[in-house]
Amino acid sequence: MTSRDTFFKRYLYRNYHTFASITHRFAQRVTLAGLLVLGGTVAAAALGADTNASYCYQTFALLACVLLISAACTPFGRPKLSLQRLLPKFGAVGEKLHYRIIARNQSMRKENALQLIEELPDPRPTFQEFVSTPEPGEEGRNWLDRTYSFYRWRWLMSRNRHAQVQEQAVPDSPGEGECIIEAELMPLRRGVLRLTGTTVACPDPFGLFRSLQKIPGVQSVLILPKRYAIPAFDLPGSMKYQLGGVSMASSVGESEEFVALREYRPGDPLRRMHWKSFAKLGKPIVKEYQDEFFVRHALVLDTFGGPAEEEIFEEAVSIAASLAYTIQNQDSLLDLMFVGPQAYCFTSGRGVGHIDQVLEVLASVRMCQEKEFAALESLMFAHAADLSGCLCVFLGWDESRQRLVRAMLSRGVPLHVFVVTDDDQELPPGPMAAQPGNFHVLRVGRVAEKLAEL
Repeated sequence: MTSRDTFFKRYLYRNYHTFASITHRFAQRVTLAGLLVLGGTVAAAALGADTNASYCYQTFALLACVLLISAACTPFGRPKLSLQRLLPKFGAVGEKLHYRIIARNQSMRKENALQLIEELPDPRPTFQEFVSTPEPGEEGRNWLDRTYSFYRWRWLMSRNRHAQVQEQAVPDSPGEGECIIEAELMPLRRGVLRLTGTTVACPDPFGLFRSLQKIPGVQSVLILPKRYAIPAFDLPGSMKYQLGGVSMASSVGESEEFVALREYRPGDPLRRMHWKSFAKLGKPIVKEYQDEFFVRHALVLDTFGGPAEEEIFEEAVSIAASLAYTIQNQDSLLDLMFVGPQAYCFTSGRGVGHIDQVLEVLASVRMCQEKEFAALESLMFAHAADLSGCLCVFLGWDESRQRLVRAMLSRGVPLHVFVVTDDDQELPPGPMAAQPGNFHVLRVGRVAEKLAEL
């Protein structure tokens, strides 16, 4: 980018940045009635410009006086409140998050007609984001839209907005009284949702403008990925021997199998002592059991993509969360595998971990820019011998991903492959041609209906 282009982009960024701030504050301070009166004032000024031809100037004078008096009264109506939020531990994308706010009136006067506005982190992008992050499909826009990048700015603002918040009405509160507000918001993105504070809006006597009192109070809640409804389906594979399997299994499932009696060795638990043999031989004898064979599946999430695949990646995370939530009802272990700054493998099921822990991990996972796709291959190959089956969620279906699938099949690991794409073009099954029922192409925007057909 040349210095001239950089200067122009900075000029656009400053204007968009300032305009977004002005419109945000204006929307908070001016009520709907205020907008109508402002519009009427402007219209009356235009129609009454010629005082000899029209009496609209009188309407203008009246409305202007009302606006001035209303604006002058605004600073005197600021309430004195203290607020306490009672947030749940988790929320989920696409599901309303309900919580409570305890409001305490710290003044002697009665407060009414107040509104609460939850404050979220500033969604305006940084200059570097504005310059380097194109809007999906921006190359298809005309020259003017690409040059002024307004749609890019609007898309970045939408992407950085993590929740949709409605104003909450505060019940009438007597002097030094207390009330409970049933509040709600709609999470739009997974991850940590930060609430930076609360603004209390108090209207003036005419109801045209509002005074704003910012009450600090930083709190956060973890937003879990969106989940789709998936019917129960048969997972691939059968039971396999697991090293240390008994200690990893819960009490549900296969029971331990007795093998033989042997002499006591230091470290053997007393509950395995065979007391009859101890009494007969005069030395400690313990029962020996064979480790369990049980089902162990891997859920592999592909994290290798660029900024253009961000929407695809978010759908892939939602699909992985939906599969994990479905599998947790089955009597098996589940290993969540993905690559970030390093290779990760989180195990849940059969008393080892809970599905909520898997969803918490998926709520924070990000695309990998530090490593190559070979890191995911190494992670899967290292665990292939222990796996009864594997569910792979890919961001594409290129040669490297097909090579990985081919290698896992050659190791005798049954697979279900889910490929997420935003392209309507048909994808050949490649190495999954022999098992077309286990190869699923999920297109962005139609994921729910495709998963419902499993």
